[in-house]
Amino acid sequence: MKKLSSLLILIVLCGSYLMAAKPQKPLVTFIELGSDTCIPCKMMKPVMADVQKAYGNKIRVVFHNINKERDKASEYKIRVIPTQVFLDAGGKEFYRHEGFFPKAELMKIVDKQMGIRRNNK
Repeated sequence: MKKLSSLLILIVLCGSYLMAAKPQKPLVTFIELGSDTCIPCKMMKPVMADVQKAYGNKIRVVFHNINKERDKASEYKIRVIPTQVFLDAGGKEFYRHEGFFPKAELMKIVDKQMGIRRNNK
């Protein structure tokens, strides 16, 4: 009986470790489509970095340079750059924005999708 108890404890501990070690799937994917030469696209770079830092592993931030990845422009039906596309955890688009997107406004969209309430003082 003592061996069985020890074995059950070991199984539970291993299972807990494996669940904790499993990487969390992001709740939102933020896709920025632009170019390295576009001024508003360059202005989005620090916004992208701040958003990644603010949400950590709850968000995936992706940049596609449409000058080098023309298939992405077609895939996301891009009309102007920069364009931001937001996908939910299932990969379904829930929001799109064209042009420079200020960080505070962008975070409101992400917060709403994630169910986060922030104090705006």
